Order: sequence, then structure tokens, then C-alpha cells
Amino acid sequence: MLNLGLFMMPLHPTNKDVGVSYEEDRQLVLLADKLNYTEAWMGEHYSSTAEPVTSPLIFNASLISETKKIKFGTGVISLPQQHPAVVAGQVALLDHLSKGRVILGIGAGGLVSDWELFDNMDGRSRAITMIESIEAILEFWRDNDSYNYKGEFLYISLNKNIVGELGIGKFIKPFQNPHPEIAISLKNPNSMTAKLAGEKGWIPISGNFVDAKDIATHWPTYKEAANKIGLKPSYNKWRVGRSVLITSSNSEAKDIIENSSGVFSHYFLYLNTVSKLASGTLGKNINLEEELPSAIKKAKDLIIIGNQKTVIEKLITFIDTVGPFGTLLLTGHDIGNAKKMWVNSFSKMSESVQPVLNKYIEQKFKI
Repeated sequence: MLNLGLFMMPLHPTNKDVGVSYEEDRQLVLLADKLNYTEAWMGEHYSSTAEPVTSPLIFNASLISETKKIKFGTGVISLPQQHPAVVAGQVALLDHLSKGRVILGIGAGGLVSDWELFDNMDGRSRAITMIESIEAILEFWRDNDSYNYKGEFLYISLNKNIVGELGIGKFIKPFQNPHPEIAISLKNPNSMTAKLAGEKGWIPISGNFVDAKDIATHWPTYKEAANKIGLKPSYNKWRVGRSVLITSSNSEAKDIIENSSGVFSHYFLYLNTVSKLASGTLGKNINLEEELPSAIKKAKDLIIIGNQKTVIEKLITFIDTVGPFGTLLLTGHDIGNAKKMWVNSFSKMSESVQPVLNKYIEQKFKI
């Protein structure tokens, strides 16, 4: 069965009142919960007013009492940017407060200004530190008399100041046994991260800004790596992101997608700029107007938008390309002055589109 979920970076206009942005994001999660979306993922960034959530854990904690079933995913916690003991303790706390509604999404960090801020500019060290950090976190969550972790970049120990009878020197364990599921995001074709996730049994999440043909390589890569160590994963584990907007007509959709100051052009203008900064291909004199055409083109290529019939057709084509997966993560964009349209779109996806997609997948893939 294909489930629906919500994924937010989130990305908002940099001059927008941050309190308004936070509340819009909260209301979107509450809507998703009412519509029986199974999970909501929230990103983490420290040095961007356009991506203003600095802690998905704090954000998600604010929603526990107002939601019923939806699970809270961190999308993602950038592990090289903080001590593993802090992450282990805070995730375990949220897991208890939510009674086990936590999924731990991890990553090496995707925002270049955060890399600079935390002195993490070297890609190799970020990647290795991420792996070492999650290994250390899992060590904290085991029943150990003392704690020792030594890697290439991390060395953590707690041996001397332990009085177990009083709880001194011990770590709280998560509510879920043995711990929340771990997830990691995927981007590149034939991704090495997909291979790692398959070997570890982690949840793979294919990004909404990735071309369908590249996404089509993610599950085979993941599955092959899992099979080699004796695991037989179900496609239900796979999450795939996509930006989807159901409009009243296809002409309205055309106007929205071609709007040079619209939500989607801004979204990809931001992502393209971040990517070029990270790769060093953006010159010192940045002209955002010159960057707009490529942003609009990417929006046209990747956004699934149109009336309900058109959206269903595009999603079926997408599924035919990438294969069956367990959860479609719909991107939470800035709703601006289009709240009614976005609420209608998220509602129709649950009430009308999801049943059609499930029937198609069952017939097409015999599952």
C-alpha cells in the first residue's frame, strides 16, 4: 500500500516573518495528521533565514499533543554539526514524549554555509563523521557498563565517573526498542549512500529535487546491497519525495510554474544557488536574475502540477519510471497567499488520488 507523508526543508522567503512561517509549517503537519498522512519530516539548518528551523526535534515536540498518529521524522539531523551524545539524548527524549512516534533521519549536512559555520568543509570528513556519529549514538543506547567509541574523527569515552546505582554516567534509552528507525536521504544515481543504507537496514529517502531516472537506480542499489548480507527488504521501506500541487485547471498550473517570482521558481533558485556554492561553480558576482531561467526549467521538469486528472497521470508515469515504493513524501512549500489551494491539494491527494494510485500499483506490479 502506498502511504502519504509530508517533507519540509522548510523553505520560505527570507524576508518573511519567521513566526508566521513556523505556524504555517505547524498547521501543515496538523492537516497531514487529520488526512491520515503517516509521517511528517522536518529539516535542520542553522545559517539560513530561508530555511529557519534550527531543530526538527524542538519543532516536532511542539506538535505531539495536537496530533494523534502521525510519526515525526528528522529530515535530517546533520550529525557532523553536533556531539553524538546530545543527539542521542534529545532523540530518546522526544521518542518518550511522543510514545514512539519518532524516525531518526540522519545526514552529513547539505547547506554550505553550515559547513563553513561548523568548520566541516571537507566532504570526506563529513561523510565519515556522520557514520561514526550514528555508531556512537547506537552505542549510547545499548546497555553498557561504560562507554568507549574511537573512530577516525571521533573519540568519546565515559569510564571514570559512573555510579550505576544512582544513574550517574548512564544514558536514557529510547521509547522504541531497541531504538527509532534510522533513515538517510539519497540524491545521486547508483548512490553509495543507498548501498550503505541497504547494508545497515536504514530507511532510504529519495529527494524531491532528484530526476526520476536517477531515483529509479536507488532501490535496486539499496536492495542489492541488502541482499548481499542476507537482508530481504520490502519496497514499503522506501520513501520517495515529490512536489505535487493540484490546481483548478491546467492553465492555472501553467501560470504558477512559469511565474518567475512564484514559489517554485524561488525554490529551485535557492537550491541551484546552494548547489553551485557547494561545488564552487558560482562566481563572486552573483546575478540571481541570470539564474532564474534554469530554476524555472528545473521546476517544469520536476514539479508535478495540474488539475487532478493531470496530476494522477503524471504520478502514474513517475511510478512507472521509478517502480513501486512505500511512502510518497509530498513537499511542504511556502503557502504564501495560496493557503486554500494548498489545503485543497493535500486533501485531494489523500481523499481522491491515493486510492487511484494504490489500485494502479496493485494491478501493475501485482502487489
